Amino acid sequence: MDYKDLGLKCGLEIHQQLEGKKLFCNCPTTIRDDAPDFLIQRKLRAAAGEEGEVDIAAKQEQLRGKAFTYQGYDSTCLVETDCEPPHQINSEALTAALQLCKIVDAEVFPVIQVMRKTIIDGSNTSGFQRTALAARRGMITTTGGAVRITNISLEEDSCKIISDNAEEKVYSLDRLGIPLIEIGTAPDITTPEQCQETAKKIGMLLRSLPNVKRGLGTIRQDVNVSIKGGTRIEIKGAQDLRQLPLLVELEVKRQQELLKIRDELKKITLSPFRITDVSSLFVSSAANVIKNTLSKKGKVLAIRLPGFAGFIGKEIQPGRRVGTEFSDWAKIRAGVGGIFHSDELPRYGISESEVAKVKEKLGCKPEDAFILVADVEKKAQLALEAVYERAQQALKGIPAEVRKAAADGTTSYLRPIPGAARMYPETDVPLIRPDSKKIELPELLEEKIARYQKDLGLSKDLAEFAAKSELVHLFEELVEQYPKIKPAFIAETLISVPLDIKRQFHHDPDRLTEDDFRDVFRYLAQGKIHKDIVLDVLIDMVTGKFDITRYATLGTEEIHKELVKIVAEHKGAPFSALMGLAMKRLAGKASGQFISEQLQRILAQGHN
Repeated sequence: MDYKDLGLKCGLEIHQQLEGKKLFCNCPTTIRDDAPDFLIQRKLRAAAGEEGEVDIAAKQEQLRGKAFTYQGYDSTCLVETDCEPPHQINSEALTAALQLCKIVDAEVFPVIQVMRKTIIDGSNTSGFQRTALAARRGMITTTGGAVRITNISLEEDSCKIISDNAEEKVYSLDRLGIPLIEIGTAPDITTPEQCQETAKKIGMLLRSLPNVKRGLGTIRQDVNVSIKGGTRIEIKGAQDLRQLPLLVELEVKRQQELLKIRDELKKITLSPFRITDVSSLFVSSAANVIKNTLSKKGKVLAIRLPGFAGFIGKEIQPGRRVGTEFSDWAKIRAGVGGIFHSDELPRYGISESEVAKVKEKLGCKPEDAFILVADVEKKAQLALEAVYERAQQALKGIPAEVRKAAADGTTSYLRPIPGAARMYPETDVPLIRPDSKKIELPELLEEKIARYQKDLGLSKDLAEFAAKSELVHLFEELVEQYPKIKPAFIAETLISVPLDIKRQFHHDPDRLTEDDFRDVFRYLAQGKIHKDIVLDVLIDMVTGKFDITRYATLGTEEIHKELVKIVAEHKGAPFSALMGLAMKRLAGKASGQFISEQLQRILAQGHN
């Protein structure tokens, strides 16, 4: 695609979790996956913002009428359950945010006001998220040009979703309140590749901060995309940097197709909204959805869309059509399972004669389409209202909305783009007057990688892996504590060996603690184990079999002499037999791989 000609504008919102304590209480930032200690059930309603208006996105959520269940733990407190006011803001998290401001040369506000952002999808027990705008007007450079940083904020993370159905959402409180640094860029990004490069650059800067969380799910990217004639679309849930170019490309394609459809439908005027009950036409239907609905005293309702025949089935993204967009709105707004539309019928058990009867009852002309919804009457009505509204938007172009990223790079509708009406001041947290002059810059990740290569002798790849690792602080600690052990060996032990344990031996290396690694290097320094058997020691630690008394120190020369002796005692024996004897005699004193390599060398030298 010629993105310049299309007028592509793209911006990023990146959220990075911080380690330590939560933003407005002293609870740990530990993510839990065990059984909860208590449950809380609650419903939320939208409140007017500072300007006296209810936000459009909040209003939509309230209409869904869902109940929310929250799972709590002994590591969560009354602040998370919204039963106690927030405490003073986490000073370490604030320092991290101000460090980032300094890195990108952003203008820090002399006074920071914590605000409440109305969110009533249940992801915050209070019905709002606390957020504090710290700075603006920063800058980073990319190969495609400068990208302006419009805002840097410090805010609390939302609850972790456990399950979701039409009536209830279940959340966990363990993630709620974890400090997040949010960075927003201007729409200066003009290609999908520059979008990926920008996200990677910002991610590197964030990971230069000393207290960032690391690992899957600790950093999230939202992408804003528009083209000439289109509108801003916010795509949420992009966790993989490799997915970003595809997300941008497919959103551009979606907007292109929707603009083409708008132009083709420009002479269409939708008739006034009118729902028709067509349940009587389906009393003998073979369609399972319809049969089940009617058996539960539900209804089959329909609307006519003049001039839409052939357009609802048009593909706008791989595997997604205009009808999919209509269905998304119906599902989100009304909680129905989906819709039927005339471009895809007869199908799903709906016969050709039933389609003809519906067209006749609705007064459809050949160029007209229709939509069917089978559900309880109220939900079916809400669903058709949502479809009609989306059809009106199709005549105008592209509705501004928030969309959810899928693994294949396509997106689905989530909610309207929220506005300023959802913001109002947080009165329980005092104003913050930061002194950014006292903030010291951390060592940037790029600088750390260069130092590991120059001063510690690590290869470029190993230096990068070590610097980005969750155990980078442990690596630095061990390098300083054990100067006689090569830094490369320490890095390999912390980073590569656990991967080998998982891939080759199918054990879970996540069971290894930092203290396990500290013990290994202490035993190495004390001469209680040999570096050649570190893999075996770590496997024993993972499987719960480790006992230091089982290990005796044998230097490489002593192992070599023992293997020569075994070969001499069993002249002519095949390798497999010699290997078995060697493993038995040297059990726990060297790794199998090391014994195999040494034995092959001895045999190659003619000792047999």
